[in-house]
Amino acid sequence: MRNQPGVLIVEDEPAIAELIAINLRHNGFRPTWAMDSVSAQRELDAVLPDVVLLDWMLPGESGLTLAKRWRANPRTKAVPIIMLTARGDESDRVAGLDAGADDYIAKPFSTKELLARVRAVLRRRAPEQAGGVVSIGGLMLDSATYRVSFGANMLKLGPTEFKLLHYLMKHAERVHSRSQLLDKVWGDHVFIEERTVDVHVKRLREALGTAGHMIETVRGAGYRLTAQAAQPTSGAAPSQVGV
Repeated sequence: MRNQPGVLIVEDEPAIAELIAINLRHNGFRPTWAMDSVSAQRELDAVLPDVVLLDWMLPGESGLTLAKRWRANPRTKAVPIIMLTARGDESDRVAGLDAGADDYIAKPFSTKELLARVRAVLRRRAPEQAGGVVSIGGLMLDSATYRVSFGANMLKLGPTEFKLLHYLMKHAERVHSRSQLLDKVWGDHVFIEERTVDVHVKRLREALGTAGHMIETVRGAGYRLTAQAAQPTSGAAPSQVGV
């Protein structure tokens, strides 16, 4: 049925892919399997899925390479990506997030956790599809058309950065702790470390360019988006402290 969310499983181990597919199918999803980067690109070119489960290690191009390419493509940049990998170190998780992944799950994992993460990234997309324009200090976000601009410049944001910016703009001037942002942006049943917030704030600032200074770090408290920093004086240092 078309109203079932489509999930593209990019995994070169048939046993793992089949187990994931069976559990997805039994829980109301439409799984599609690709075993390498070539077949994954072919599936994505044919039909955009609602979520991609992307293995890090693949024959040919790696999952990291695919994630970076899909994030750079306007057609696929908004598709949520969950990385699947046996690499569990923090540096590897950060590398996956920096490549454009929205979430990260290390093998071995439980199917319940995987399903929870898939549902979570789908929930994150819902507010983005609601209409409405928010404008603060020259920064404008249109959630109906998925466009963000600062002055005359159009900006390119990934799906998680878009949702994070949307939330911060709708609650401007308030300080939000990392745990609060996890609950409001990622969902209150998601198994994500608070460090993930720092990674996405860093990516959001970079994507915003000269508007990145509007997102301030409040030491010991969290983050705040402020219009007061929208027009920095020439040569002034940005107001935020790096994460």
